[in-house]
Amino acid sequence: GEVFVLNDGGEVDLDLGNYERFLDISLYKDNNITTGKIYQHVINKERHGDYLGKTVQVVPHITDAVQEWVMNQAKVPVDDDRKEPQICVIEANPSFLFQLGGTIGDIEGMPFIEAFRQFQFKAKRENFCNIHVSLVPQPNATGEQKTKPTQNSVRALRGLGLSPDLIVCRSAKPIEMAVKEKISMFCHVEPEQVIFIHDVSSTYRVPILLEEQGIIKYFKQRLNLPIDDQPSDLLLKWKKMADRYERLLKVCSIALVGKYTKLSDCYASVFKALEHSALAINHKLDLMYIDSTELERSTEAENSVKYHQAWHKLCKADGILVPGGFGIRGTEGKLQAISWARTKKKPFLGVCLGMQLAVVEFARNCLDWKDANSTEFDADTKAPVVIDMPEHNPGDMGGTMRLGKRRTVFKTQNSVLRKLYGDEMFVEERHRHRYEVNPELTHFFEEKGLKFVGHDTEGNRMEIIELENHPYFVGVQFHPEFSSRPMKPSPPYLGLLLAATGTLNAYLQRGCKLSP
Repeated sequence: GEVFVLNDGGEVDLDLGNYERFLDISLYKDNNITTGKIYQHVINKERHGDYLGKTVQVVPHITDAVQEWVMNQAKVPVDDDRKEPQICVIEANPSFLFQLGGTIGDIEGMPFIEAFRQFQFKAKRENFCNIHVSLVPQPNATGEQKTKPTQNSVRALRGLGLSPDLIVCRSAKPIEMAVKEKISMFCHVEPEQVIFIHDVSSTYRVPILLEEQGIIKYFKQRLNLPIDDQPSDLLLKWKKMADRYERLLKVCSIALVGKYTKLSDCYASVFKALEHSALAINHKLDLMYIDSTELERSTEAENSVKYHQAWHKLCKADGILVPGGFGIRGTEGKLQAISWARTKKKPFLGVCLGMQLAVVEFARNCLDWKDANSTEFDADTKAPVVIDMPEHNPGDMGGTMRLGKRRTVFKTQNSVLRKLYGDEMFVEERHRHRYEVNPELTHFFEEKGLKFVGHDTEGNRMEIIELENHPYFVGVQFHPEFSSRPMKPSPPYLGLLLAATGTLNAYLQRGCKLSP
C-alpha cells in the first residue's frame, strides 16, 4: 500500500493517514511503534549500561520498553490546541495513535500483547478500556451470521490476559439482535457492549453509526470523561457532510495515470484528497485508474485492445492527475498523458514525479530538447532537466530522501495556486523525493511560458510550476494529499476539480469562496 509521510518526515503505514484525516490531527513518527524501534531502543540502553550486565529478555525488558514508549508519547499534543491529550488510543490491530500491527495470535505481536496485559494493571481499570474488533462472516450458502470466529478470538484474547470491554463486530449487512445477544452471552459482556459496524454507503457514516449505538455515552461512564451528553458541533457538521455525500448527483471524472494501479491502496491519500475536493464542490468523484504502461506504443503492438481502452479512458476524463512514483517503468506513458493534457488544454495536476515529468515533457516538445530526461532514468542524458539532490547518494538508497513538512515560498502574486491557498506568501506541505528540477535551466522554460511560481526558502529548489494560457496545468514537488481533510480539501486538488468542472474562474473571482 501507500507510504504515508508525517510532518516530521516519518514514513508510516497508510492507516495513520486515515486517523489524521478523520480526526484532523498531526501525528509524529513516534506514534508508530514497530518491533525494530523497540528492539533498537533496548539494545541502545544495554550498550549504555542501563541494565548493569543483566541478561536482556523479552520479559521484562522489551515489554517495559513498549510501556515506556507509550507513556512518553501519550503526553504529546497532536491537535491545534497543543494541550496534553486526555485520551491515548492504542491499537494492536492496526492503529489509531499507535501502530503496533498484526492480529491476535501473530507471533511477532506477542511481546506487545504481553506489554499491554501488564500495562492494564499499571493504568488501573478506570483508566484502561480494551476494544476488540472482530469479523462476523455471513456465508452466501446459508445467509446465517456466524459468531464462532468472534467467540474464538475473544477466548484467545482472554488466554493472553486481556478481556474486552467492548466488542466491535464488522459485517457486510446489519447484524440481527439475536446475534448480538449470542455474542453477549458467550463472550461475557453486556449487550450494550457489543457494537455493530456493517458496510455503509461511505466511511463518513461510520462515526455516526458508532454514536447512534451509544459509544460516547459508554466511554463517558467507563472512563469518567468530562464530556457533554449532546453531540458536538463537529459531529453535527460531520452528519451534514455524510448526508450531502449521499445526495450528490453531478459527476466529475478524473484519470489517475500511474503504475501501481493494481492496488488502489497505493494511492489512498490521492483518492481521498480528490474525494474531499469533489465533495466540497458538490460532485461525485469518478476516479479512473489508468496503468501508464498501457498508454505506451509498445502496448499497442502487444495488446492493442488494452492500449485503445486506456486512451479511451484518458480522452473522456474531465481532468488528468499524474501522482508520485519511482523508477523508469511506465514513464513514457505518463509523458504521453501529460502531453495530451497540455496540448488539448485538459486540467492537469502533477504531483512529485508528475511535476518532474511535466518539465521533461515540456523540454522535449516545446524547447525541442529531444533527449531531455531525469538523471533517475538516464544518468548520462545531455539535457538533465531533473537531477539528483546534492545530499542524495545514489549508492545508498536508505534515508536519502527529502522528507516531511517544508516551506514553499511563492515568488509571484500572479499564481493560480497562490490564490487557491488564500493568497498566502508561503505554504508548508509534506515532501518525499530524491530528485529535483535542475535550477540552472529554469530560465529556458519560463521564456516559453512554463513558470516556476514557487520555490524553497533558499530559492534553489523548484516547488511549483504553472503553464500560461492553460485552464489548469499545475505541478507540485510536494505531496498535498497528505494534508487534505474531509472539511478542508487540499488547494491543488480542489483547483483540479474546479477546473475539471469548469468553475475555477468563477471560484477565483468570488475570492476563492464556494457558491452556496
